[in-house]
Amino acid sequence: MAFIAPDSGAVPGSDGLARPLWASTDPLLREYYDTEWGLPVTDEQGLYERICLEGFQAGLSWATILRKRPAFRAAFAGFNPDAVALFTDADVERLMQDAGIVRNRLKIRAAVTNARATLALRQEGGLVEFVWQFKPAETPRPALHSEIPTQTPESMALSKALRKKGFSFVGPTTMFALMEAIGMVDTHLLDSHRRGSSGIWPASSA
Repeated sequence: MAFIAPDSGAVPGSDGLARPLWASTDPLLREYYDTEWGLPVTDEQGLYERICLEGFQAGLSWATILRKRPAFRAAFAGFNPDAVALFTDADVERLMQDAGIVRNRLKIRAAVTNARATLALRQEGGLVEFVWQFKPAETPRPALHSEIPTQTPESMALSKALRKKGFSFVGPTTMFALMEAIGMVDTHLLDSHRRGSSGIWPASSA
C-alpha cells in the first residue's frame, strides 16, 4: 500500500477499532480491510480475479485498483476465466479504450493469458489447489508495518511455479501480496482488530 510510515503500528479509528495506517482513513480501504482483505479465497473465479487485480496493481496503489474494480469486473466478464480465455486481439484493443480500467496492454494481455493458464490447470487439480499448496508452515507476526516482508521463499516459489504454467505478472512481490489478500498468510498487525480473523491460522500462530 502507498504512503505508509515504515514504523507504524495499528491506529485506532473513530469506531475504536485498531487498523493499519493504510486502512485507517479512506472509507473504501477501511471497508475492504474490515470485510475482505485476509479472508480465504478458495474458488477458482475469485482467485483468478485476485491474481489479475494484483497484476494490474503493480506500480500503482491498491486504492486505485479497488476504485476501478467494478469497471474491471464489467470489462473482464466478471473475471470468469472461461469467458476471458476466449478474448481476442479485438477485445484487447477494445479494453485499451476503456477508461474505467488500467489501460496497460501488457497487463490486459496477461489477464487473457492467465485465464487460459487457469483453464489448463484444471487438468492438474485446478488453480486453487495449485496456489494453496504454497501456504507456508508459519505466518508473520508483525507489530509494525516495517516488520511485514515484501516477499518470502513461498511467494518466490509460487511465482516461479505459476510462470512455468504460463502465467504472467506474477512476480514474487505480487504473489506475496496475493498470499496476504487471500489469507494464506496473516500479516494483520498484532494489535489490529482483524488479527487472527481468517480462520486459517490457530490463535497460537495468529
